[in-house]
Order: sequence, then structure tokens, then C-alpha cells
Amino acid sequence: MPETTAHDPRIAAGADYGNPEPEWQEVEWRSHLRQIALPGAEVNYVELGEGEPILFVHGISGSWQNWLENLPHFAREHRAIALDLPGFGASPMPSWEIDMPAYGQLIHDFCEKLGVEGGTIVGNSMGGMIAVEAATAAPGRFERLVLAAAAGILNTWYPEERAVATAWAWKTFGPHFGDRGRWIVTHPRARRVVFGPFVRYPNRLRADLLFEQINSGLERAEGFGDALHAAIRHDMRERLGEIEVPTMILWGQSDRVIPVSAALSYHRRIPRSRLEIFERTGHVPQLERPLRFNAVLDEFLE
Repeated sequence: MPETTAHDPRIAAGADYGNPEPEWQEVEWRSHLRQIALPGAEVNYVELGEGEPILFVHGISGSWQNWLENLPHFAREHRAIALDLPGFGASPMPSWEIDMPAYGQLIHDFCEKLGVEGGTIVGNSMGGMIAVEAATAAPGRFERLVLAAAAGILNTWYPEERAVATAWAWKTFGPHFGDRGRWIVTHPRARRVVFGPFVRYPNRLRADLLFEQINSGLERAEGFGDALHAAIRHDMRERLGEIEVPTMILWGQSDRVIPVSAALSYHRRIPRSRLEIFERTGHVPQLERPLRFNAVLDEFLE
């Protein structure tokens, strides 16, 4: 597979939506899976490579598989780690009440147990909010922060009412996604219905990549309702000025979950931040435009 760099001709030609040569398919993932016991929680995670650590934190209804297109790339020169937050993926519900500070503390417990010090934390959606919690609660833990379509800035009418309605719909209809996952990813109209709210072009992404998102995330999100209510109530704006580390903000211009206006707000409020907006991209730029995402992050790490 070609090296992903800022000079990749596929990026220059604008043909970088999705990845026709996915490296993640060549990885024997079972040999990289781990479980760890932390205070009040059992955490499933995956780890590849050696060197300076990069910790990837998924969003709501997600799992470590949200980073399939990124982990093998960064494992070439880094210790690349991605976890399932308690209540998501293969990590069971925690004994404590789910909220954003508790997830932030979990990140520190996790890093302490694994000996992760310094390096970079990367968070998508709710994972971005959790990354901010971790970075501001213990400023010396990480050296860099990356926020990809991060939650944490309220920008919708009646957020509590919307959260209740969304949680109900998820509990009612979510299990059926897992039951019909293979059918969904092989039928274009079903793909658009299920993935359209999150990605710009569902039918341009590989069916096997989308199935991994259903099988590991959409189907296994017991903590969805609790996490959604906690995230809706937790506004990060007053904390952003406390961020002391270099910060990269990555966003999709066509994000329907968290509009790009939130990216501008993050950029204004975080000192020393850099903003990258991907055109014709939705809420998960790391999966939609992995070549560009990896290249931009490579430059930031340098």
C-alpha cells in the first residue's frame, strides 16, 4: 500500500474519499486485542506498534473499530492504542454513573495502567469531549490534542428533549441494525438511511468497513442513552481556554451531527490551535477521508 503523505496524488486529485486499498484488512486484529481491569470498569482495547503513544477515543455509538483506517498507519512509528469506552463495543457497562468527567478519569486510569505518558490523544465526536476532559484535568498527561468533529459545544434547540427522543429511538431500533448488518451494507438505499446522517457518501465507502461499524458499535452500545444525556448536559466552552498543549481541530464541512460552526468556536477558544476543514465530508473524517486525515495528523505530529 502506498505511503500516506501530504503529497499522495489521490489527495491532490480529490479522489481520497474512502480507501480502495485498506491496510486494516491485512492485520490479524485478535493478536492485538487486550482487556484491562480499572476502577469500576473492564476495558477492551487494541494496541499496535511501538514508540511515542497515540490514544484514539471513539464517539457515541462507536468502538475502537472507528479507527480501523488509522491504527495500522500510525503503528508504523508509534504505539497506537484505541479503546472501547465502558458501555460501548466489547467493554461492559461500568459500576459508576456514566458522565464526561468520569470518562475523563477513566482515560487517566487507563493510561496510568498501561504506562502511557506524553504523546497524543485523538478524539472523535463524544471522544473529543472526553479528550478535552482528560487534557484539562491533568495538563501534563498528553503533549498534543486532536479533536475530530468533537462534541461539547451546544448548538441545537431543546437539547434535552432531542436527547430523550434519540435515546428512545436508539433503544427501540438500534438492535435491528445489528441483526440486519450484512443486508444493510449491501443495499445502497439501506446504507443511505443508516449511515447518511453520519457520513457524506455512504455508498462510496467499503461495505466491509461499514459492517465493522455496525457489528462493533451500533449493535453494542448499551451505554448510549446514559452517555447521550451526559454529553448533552456537558458544555465544554468554559474549559477550552485552559488547554495548554498544541491542538489540531479536524472537521467535515458537511457534518450533519455537529455543524462546522462548532469547529470555528473550538478554534477561537483554544490557544495554539490549528483548524483543518475537509470539504464534502461528514462526521467521521477519519473513516471518510483516511488518507487526508492520516497525512494531516502526520504533519501535526512532526
